Amino acid sequence: MAVASVQAGAALAKSLFPALGPAGATGLRVVLAAALLLALFRPPVRALRRRQWVVLLPYGAALGLMNLSFYLALERIPLGLAVTLEFVGPLGVAVLGSRRAADFAWVALAATGILLLSPVAPGPALDPLGVALALGAGLCWGAYILVGGAVTRRLAHDGHGVAVGMAVAALVVLPFALAAGPRAPITPALLGAGLAVAVLSSALPYALELAALRRLPSRTFGILMSLEPVVATLIGFAFLGERLDPGEWVAVACVTLASAGATWTAGRVPPPVEA
Repeated sequence: MAVASVQAGAALAKSLFPALGPAGATGLRVVLAAALLLALFRPPVRALRRRQWVVLLPYGAALGLMNLSFYLALERIPLGLAVTLEFVGPLGVAVLGSRRAADFAWVALAATGILLLSPVAPGPALDPLGVALALGAGLCWGAYILVGGAVTRRLAHDGHGVAVGMAVAALVVLPFALAAGPRAPITPALLGAGLAVAVLSSALPYALELAALRRLPSRTFGILMSLEPVVATLIGFAFLGERLDPGEWVAVACVTLASAGATWTAGRVPPPVEA
């Protein structure tokens, strides 16, 4: 359910692009998500020490840039393909430092999928900038996971870290959102839709993922998370009318299988993500 919630939130956010633009939708979503998480977890911001801010600031910056890059990519390429390309981040973290042949095989499988989505691949060409932005979001996701490990070690409460991190992300994204400006007047309906995106993409999946981690083995959880590209593709088709050609479906399958396989063999599970 957490995976479906995140991707439904992304589909709803993309429907706001005509009125807000991708930067504006990112800004609205991240600001509202930060407000929700700060109200829910009430982190002791004034009591945080320098050693904690040293990891919280890059953690929040990675989170903000990941969301901004992902939404900018969504304006140019289908949701399922953006999520597929973004998965280079957690896949890279899963096999980081590995010397096992199986892990290199998963990397090769994922690389095959990414090559199938490259602008030079046969079939309908994807927007090169959209592909680059999605890959950039993946790199930010990888950084978010790596720094997130330090956050969990230096803050006793996981909720405090994600709430402060989201607030930092809001500060990172807001200049881009304000510079772009809305494409239409901000109405109560738009604010309500932005709040729905924040709940679907942040508050609800975070709670569901923590509950799942308490009940499922970590490898099972990681493999289920690896289904995100497939779920995103189906939601993009159902709610946004985005269709993929057979080659793009093969690419989605390659990255999904590579992510699930790398999680299984490496035993590393990415923390909850708010993209």
